[in-house]
Amino acid sequence: MLKRHYAKAMMLSTLLLLASMLLSLTLGSADVSLADTISVLVGLAPGSPLAETIVWQIRLPRLLCAVLVGAGLAVSGAILQNASRNPLADPYLFGLMAGAGLGATLVSVVLPAQLVGIAAGAFAGALFAVALVFVVCAGQHWRKVEITLLAGVAVSFMLSAISSFILYFAEPFAANRVIFWLMGSLSRTDWYSVALLAPVVVLVLVLALALRRQLDALLLSDDSARTLGVNTTRLRLVLLLATALLTACIVSQCGGIAFVGLMIPHLVRYFFGVTSVRLLLGCAVVGAVFLIWVDNLARTVLPQQEIPLGVITSLVGSVFFLFIMRAQRL
Repeated sequence: MLKRHYAKAMMLSTLLLLASMLLSLTLGSADVSLADTISVLVGLAPGSPLAETIVWQIRLPRLLCAVLVGAGLAVSGAILQNASRNPLADPYLFGLMAGAGLGATLVSVVLPAQLVGIAAGAFAGALFAVALVFVVCAGQHWRKVEITLLAGVAVSFMLSAISSFILYFAEPFAANRVIFWLMGSLSRTDWYSVALLAPVVVLVLVLALALRRQLDALLLSDDSARTLGVNTTRLRLVLLLATALLTACIVSQCGGIAFVGLMIPHLVRYFFGVTSVRLLLGCAVVGAVFLIWVDNLARTVLPQQEIPLGVITSLVGSVFFLFIMRAQRL
């Protein structure tokens, strides 16, 4: 019965993902019909040069980035929540967003000649934040993931304060560019972003699936996992490093899109199940669908303007966060 329910949920969500991807290619300021979009994708009938440019060079890479970012953040959240047995764990609790913001701020303000790209600066800053959290939690503190999460919050506040101090004295144009990027957007993504994100997302997902039995053992307790031969400290370290690398890559390309890793795993557990295979695969599909429609809303709700993705996800996620806190009686 449970297998049938999971198979049905997975099939429906996959169909929803495919339909969402196809419809998303027709949405935007330029009018490209569904028939023209299909003809351009399939290549059976030659489409107009304008339609081919819009679909292949603008909308399709952005759509694929939305799929990869949504899936990556949701899978990272599921891994962290299972590894820590903390329902409020989220990839951004490691200070990744604050570290990426600091790196992007330094590149934009200190290096106006763009000797280093903003994505490279953000990636370096995110890795710096992770390294700082790891240094703080070195030693026996790895045995308590709660300390790691709290260290991430403290590092986040510290790096955010440094970024705010730099932006306060920065040129207004450079400051506005960084602030918009920090709120999250897929507007600057291209095929390079797809090529960067795709292997990292797939690698982390495959790694988590390969460690599915150990992840399921962690759901019981550390003592039970150790009796089953699981080295809990090493397992958590590997998972933390993998999710940190994935989130840093996402932040470097898209900025801050928070709360996806918090919300989606809870929804997937309700409809798909709690075991690691069902959770991880469900998160990959549902997370992709969620971010596709968030991006569609962001670029179509206001004429000639685009709402940062982080604004929408934070608005929805904050309400969801409070609901989870109340449900968990925290």
